[in-house]
Amino acid sequence: MKLEIACFNLDSALIAQENGADRVELCAGIDIGGVTPNFGTVKQARKNLSIDLYVMIRPRGGNFVYTDEEFQQIQADIVALKQLNVDGFVFGILKEDQTINYEQNKVLVELAKPFPCTFHRAFDEVENAFEALEDIITCGFKTILTSGQKTNVSEGMHRLEELVSKADNRITIMPGGGLRSTNIKTIQQNTKAIFYHSSAITDGSETANAIEIQTLKSNLQ
Repeated sequence: MKLEIACFNLDSALIAQENGADRVELCAGIDIGGVTPNFGTVKQARKNLSIDLYVMIRPRGGNFVYTDEEFQQIQADIVALKQLNVDGFVFGILKEDQTINYEQNKVLVELAKPFPCTFHRAFDEVENAFEALEDIITCGFKTILTSGQKTNVSEGMHRLEELVSKADNRITIMPGGGLRSTNIKTIQQNTKAIFYHSSAITDGSETANAIEIQTLKSNLQ
């Protein structure tokens, strides 16, 4: 069982590493669900982390349908961040009808190579989860971050269980969204997922809590 911590600042990334996290997802903009972090922060994180560092690629908050200019920016960010020796990318693009934008996502996955890509919680807004699952697999993503299309993983547990089953080891289904040390055992026992995602924030700040990370990890054993 592995644990990814969503980190909105460098302190969180260091706390994540020191307390047993397997991977950091670095982003900015906690109030808008995460956007592309400052490249300077990425450089510092890479300098100080030995665990895997994935970077969110999202030019703005709001929906996941992007203009041509925004799509160009996303591509430019991936190209630039590849030079910083990150370990993977996190993004996701939808069409106006809330289906997967296969063409644009495919371009980005190819551009990111050889680095693996996670399709983020834009997945939770799609109309047909199982059709979207197949599209995302065909695009070449390695992971889907999802709360099971509900507000949080507890409410979406049944859908998460279905997704893990239908994925059948072709892609990693990573439960995330309201995942805490208090519910991770139940989520793991029901979904049988192997990778989990949490911000480990317990006090309303933007910084991960060391004890929460330790407890999340120990509850996965």
